Amino acid sequence: MTENRLATAAEGGGGSDGGGTASSSREMVPASGKIVTPNMKMFTFSELRSATRNFRPDTMLGEGGFGRVFKGWVDGETYAPAKVGIGIAVAVKKSNPDSAQGLKEWQAEVKFLGKFSHPNLVKLIGYCWEDREFLLVYEYMQKGSLENHLFKRCREPLPWSTRIKIATGAAQGLAFLHNTEKTVIYRDFKSSNILLDGDYNAKLSDFGLAKLGPANGESHVSTGVVGTYGYAAPEYIATGHLYVKSDVYGFGVVLLEIITGLRVLDTNRPSSQHNLVEWAKPQLPDKRKLRKIIDPRLDQDYPSKGVGKVSELILSCLESDPKNRPSMEEVLARLEHISSIKTKPKESKVKPNQAPGPHRDRRYQSAHQSPLHMKQGRGGQNDQRSPIRSY
Repeated sequence: MTENRLATAAEGGGGSDGGGTASSSREMVPASGKIVTPNMKMFTFSELRSATRNFRPDTMLGEGGFGRVFKGWVDGETYAPAKVGIGIAVAVKKSNPDSAQGLKEWQAEVKFLGKFSHPNLVKLIGYCWEDREFLLVYEYMQKGSLENHLFKRCREPLPWSTRIKIATGAAQGLAFLHNTEKTVIYRDFKSSNILLDGDYNAKLSDFGLAKLGPANGESHVSTGVVGTYGYAAPEYIATGHLYVKSDVYGFGVVLLEIITGLRVLDTNRPSSQHNLVEWAKPQLPDKRKLRKIIDPRLDQDYPSKGVGKVSELILSCLESDPKNRPSMEEVLARLEHISSIKTKPKESKVKPNQAPGPHRDRRYQSAHQSPLHMKQGRGGQNDQRSPIRSY
């Protein structure tokens, strides 16, 4: 599954904010290198080739514009290659950074994840930079991405309590980044970057676009616009001004996806519903309209009060002025309160084995059609990945 990416020439190679040009992104990429970071193993390419059985197709977990991800096995203590089922499973991301900017993002991933340790950040075990091969080795997340659980119809739908658990875990990870000694702005918060372990604990992944936040009393940092359409905050897209609370906007978008089961952008839906935020935002304050946009796969098995509180939280996260958005600490506190709100028996209006009614089925077929169900090349707006040079 690919996505529409945001990119401006100002973010191209060079490394300085607002500097660089589109041509600088085509600088030669060093064939090999080493990144000094504590508690991280530097793998050889041979070791990772062995761990993934020569990157066999049946070990591939996914692919995208970044490259491909393979499942491998290593010894739990030495991280030496191991046979399938022996030791621990790992996810090996084989990247293709064919530009200085691509290498910059790959290095940022190593540096940020190598520096931080938190239960809601995916663990980066090590890396390999050898003979123009760029690989990252992560802990294996058994349940995959939140994106797949929300939008792949072959998946068992996530119950309300699990959705709130995932949102809370992701909020904990983001709050941690915002409150480190040097604030980190994640800059690419989206459902595909939220990975789930066997117990549906959420962990943030892909730190290639992460950036240190403002310092010396500044409110924002000025930088080239990169990220993903639909999730990027409007002030960032319009001005290149990146606030800590620009991340909060992206969180609000994902929270909206979580309760509706709809992608933020999908041209397979009716034209008025292509952009989820524009379509759903006016309906969130109205309880009657709100019920109609909740994911029908929940079969109305959710607390009405909890849904109302989530809709209020989404609206506050999507405020156009970043100053009016809550901090991630506030978001986390509100989610923890929401998680304590339980569904009352009388609120479950649909019996467990009851098929959806005709009106709910029509809504499922139209508003909930996903690009993942379309033939390759005929998907929605998220189907096409290409750098956007101007917005």
